[in-house]
Amino acid sequence: MNVQLHLRLLAAAASTGLALTACGSSGGTAHAPASPSAPPDTPVSSSSSSSPRSAAAPAPPGSTTGLAPQTYTPQTYKPTALPEPRTRTAHASGLGRLQPLWPFTSLAQARAWERDYRSGGHQPWHLDPDLTALAFTQGYLGFHDIGRVSSHHVYGRHAHIGVGLSTPKGITGTAAVIHLVRYGMGRDAPWEVVGTDDTTFSLTLPAYGATVRSPVLTGGRITGVDESIRVHVRQPASKAPIGTACCVAAGGKNQPWKERVSYRGATNRVLTVVATTGGHVAEVERFTVTAVHPG
Repeated sequence: MNVQLHLRLLAAAASTGLALTACGSSGGTAHAPASPSAPPDTPVSSSSSSSPRSAAAPAPPGSTTGLAPQTYTPQTYKPTALPEPRTRTAHASGLGRLQPLWPFTSLAQARAWERDYRSGGHQPWHLDPDLTALAFTQGYLGFHDIGRVSSHHVYGRHAHIGVGLSTPKGITGTAAVIHLVRYGMGRDAPWEVVGTDDTTFSLTLPAYGATVRSPVLTGGRITGVDESIRVHVRQPASKAPIGTACCVAAGGKNQPWKERVSYRGATNRVLTVVATTGGHVAEVERFTVTAVHPG
């Protein structure tokens, strides 16, 4: 690596906030704000928080160690088929108007896991918001370089967990702040990812919870230098993205970006639209997600 390239990489990393304090999403503040992609009445706490800690993604079923290397790819929980309750109210799920992205696709799945956990301690990582956030990032989204918990704020039924790059060595900062909610009203209700808290990189189009058809126009705002934005559409039923669009050149301060992405094969009732940017020190350095319904 020549000297000029080295200096360029250092400058780019500084501009994206990778060397800044790891509190909040992509250079946010110490207290995570409510998800822009979520309904405006999502509660926010300013009192309940703890210091960031290191964590590893959960081990697959049957593991005796309880923790596994950070490249572990968890599988979506698939309990024995159970009928969905006739009444599925916002109160029963505990999500309100928030959308269940991962790991459970329905309240029935979450309740089935609760029963399995109480009877045999099945997959206890669902009760840890840090492990669930890392499993979502590494296993579901496939961002294997993002394996560090950079911030941790839990209050009641809500959690906002910052995740950041674990390589290269010495990198700090936050790639995204993941918003999780306890799915269900039981005492052992598992954590469910419902969105992200966005600051310097946002995904506001399509609107959170909107019904969409392919191709779908995506967009938001970004702050950075020489950014390269990719958009993926994912669902728990598929290992690979069901839609991809690349790449949008972007940069500046709070500048708008847009990209149209096509997808096919949607079978889940909630899809995850994820936008990423990177290329300075890692392929994915920041990301943001939103939830949509296929039309």
